[in-house]
Amino acid sequence: MKKIITPILILLSFISIAQTIATDKIDAIVSSKIEANDPSLFVGVVKDGVIVYEYYNGLTSLQHQVKATKTSRSNIASVAKQFTALCILQLSIEGSLSLEDDIRTYLPNLYKNIKEPIKIRHLINHTSGIRDYPDLMGVQRNPWWRRVGIDNDDVIELLEKQEDLNFAPGSDYTYSNSNYTLLTKIVEKVSGINFHDYSKQLFERLGMKNTSFLKNYMAVMPNQVLPYSDWGDGVWQQFPMLTNLYGDGFLYTTLKDQLIYEQAVQNAQKTNNQLLIQSQLPIPNSEITSYGFGLELTNRLNYKAVHHSGGTGSYSAEMVRYPEERLSIFVMSSNSNVWSGGIADEVANVLLPKKEVEITQTDFENLTLGDPLSLEAFTGTYATADENIIITIFEEDGKIKYQRGNNNPFILIKEKENLYTFEESSDAKITFTRTTGQPIDLTLYLPGAAPRHHTKLINKSLNSYELDAYTGHYENTELDVAFEIFRKNDALFIKQTGRKQTSEITQLTPSFFLVSGYKLKVQKDAFNRVREILLTTNRVANIKFVKKTSLEFQPIIPTDNGSIQVTTIASKGKGSNILLTKNYENGNEIWFKQYGGSSYDKANSIIDTKDGGYLLVGFTSSYGNGNYDVYVIKVDAKGKEQWSATYGDFYNEYGNFAEETETGYIIKGTKQECKSNNLALKNNCKTNVWEITIDKKGNQLSDSVQEEIIEKPAYQKEWHR
Repeated sequence: MKKIITPILILLSFISIAQTIATDKIDAIVSSKIEANDPSLFVGVVKDGVIVYEYYNGLTSLQHQVKATKTSRSNIASVAKQFTALCILQLSIEGSLSLEDDIRTYLPNLYKNIKEPIKIRHLINHTSGIRDYPDLMGVQRNPWWRRVGIDNDDVIELLEKQEDLNFAPGSDYTYSNSNYTLLTKIVEKVSGINFHDYSKQLFERLGMKNTSFLKNYMAVMPNQVLPYSDWGDGVWQQFPMLTNLYGDGFLYTTLKDQLIYEQAVQNAQKTNNQLLIQSQLPIPNSEITSYGFGLELTNRLNYKAVHHSGGTGSYSAEMVRYPEERLSIFVMSSNSNVWSGGIADEVANVLLPKKEVEITQTDFENLTLGDPLSLEAFTGTYATADENIIITIFEEDGKIKYQRGNNNPFILIKEKENLYTFEESSDAKITFTRTTGQPIDLTLYLPGAAPRHHTKLINKSLNSYELDAYTGHYENTELDVAFEIFRKNDALFIKQTGRKQTSEITQLTPSFFLVSGYKLKVQKDAFNRVREILLTTNRVANIKFVKKTSLEFQPIIPTDNGSIQVTTIASKGKGSNILLTKNYENGNEIWFKQYGGSSYDKANSIIDTKDGGYLLVGFTSSYGNGNYDVYVIKVDAKGKEQWSATYGDFYNEYGNFAEETETGYIIKGTKQECKSNNLALKNNCKTNVWEITIDKKGNQLSDSVQEEIIEKPAYQKEWHR
């Protein structure tokens, strides 16, 4: 018997010593991150189903000098998503819902014009295309954290106004907090109880008695950890958390509860807990396998891993599982200076042998890079094929720099002609190559990744006329946001309606702009006119801002020896006529012509036509069908009328200006629409932009009613009888 016991004691002693050494190393890592009087830090490790390490340091309340303990409850931000997904998975296993269900089965007011199914599983792994609500609120210039008392219903109200998605459901991946806000509502619809109660029941079954989603930011939460930031000046300030959001984050929990959960996950096979077993796998039928039930399923430190990070305000958290090694690491903090993910990796490096993975390296020595390119040739802006990633290469202080988007730039070091490496990492390289007749290609080489190609954007300077084409008022009804684009000298600027701040627009191409981290893609119509701008930033894409037609007039145009203009003069009686006058440069009259009938006629604009004549655009009550109709007069070079035509119905139609096309003209004006033609009734009328396409003889070919005019032009108020 003694022979058996002795080896066991020796073995246990060896294991204990090994764990002590590892513990000492982990202690050295985590204790270096904060001081005892700093905002708190919590670190825990579970190995083979056993809690082997717990670390508590710092203060959970700087005001009251409360120390971090096992009962301290911190906000783990997006690490909470796995538990929201767990609620959905539980309902799926029970048969209460299917992950293939269209979310509009439960939330019918969402995306009514999207024909493709948006499935529950699309929400879970961020393949729905639904835009991220924090970024949507950022576009509104009213971020979520400023909205005191905002809750999930407010988020869903915003999402119900969205008409478009970032992409077709299932066709791509973009992380979006909105997905998990919607999942909480589906849980409530299916279970019949509120999400807080349903999730609380789940936590109790898992033995997590000190874990719950936030209900009200004003509620008293025992042992709550408060968040702090010093914003770089060393003076701690409490970060305000004034929202009632939940599901995508805002789960308050203890380190002990999280380690209990990690034990349950590691022991799930032994206990045959199908909920936990399935939760660690890719979602069935999913288009992607890199993200599952609120969990990232990608390698970490070259090991197979299941993990997620979280950060909100000054709170941060990191959960990493190495399933094949039966190792879990959990880190959470209320200190903005702490990088929880970095700590988790440092701890893992202590506990796991370093694993080298053979990487196929590019042979840069024999790589064909073509003729040497000058600095002037390869500096500029580059974009991926989808224009989602923008890279700028520029020279500053005698150094060549690389900048992705608005991130901090990196210095490039030249290795040889057309080949550069990063000063911070010699393993990352960039090449510049040019194919005859094609823009320069920037290729980024990162260890273990496929080469990434970016094409240099070719820009051309725009003249004042071309710049003016972009100016105007743009609106998005989904967010109730509008902005103005205006010109100063040879540059374009943007200003959000109702705000004073203006920003200069960086033009990358004639139809692709950058401003303050936003990408603007200009959409034009068949006549090359700006119709709308699609805005993309971070986790929202292609937000459509429609250009509201600027009903400007062109009553005068230059000629070779002076000008020609249209005005309105009073005629005999109570009406008015249109007056066309040709003048010398000094303003003296060369000749004049008068047009119109016995009532009211007015011209707003004149354009010169390709045949040497002119086209006058206005409105008339002397001719036509209704009160006022659009009035177009074609004259020759000396003002002789060649033809005239009216366009309109019963109420008021006004002509503003015209453009000549290959086959005729496009007349732009306004059209009034009312519920009834009975003038005795008090009608509810609205005025819309109206486009009429006519041929060279004035025959109407087509027309289209466009956006509503909220504020009518002054002449419509003045001339309306």
